[in-house]
Amino acid sequence: MGIGLIAVRIKLPGGTLKMKVYRELRGRERSRRIPVVKIGPVYFTWWSSRLRPLNGQPGDDPDRSKATP
Repeated sequence: MGIGLIAVRIKLPGGTLKMKVYRELRGRERSRRIPVVKIGPVYFTWWSSRLRPLNGQPGDDPDRSKATP
């Protein structure tokens, strides 16, 4: 039986702390391009508010606002 966890976001100064199970992780989280800590079945990820998309790729985090000119 799997854990029935829904992704949780906690906005903090400097970024957002997220708690998820593996199947909810995004590409950057799975490849560890952002800080990730696993405790039991739960992954804690840190999305810095200063994080920039890599190589002009669109951000893969829908919670981040898009800059408008």
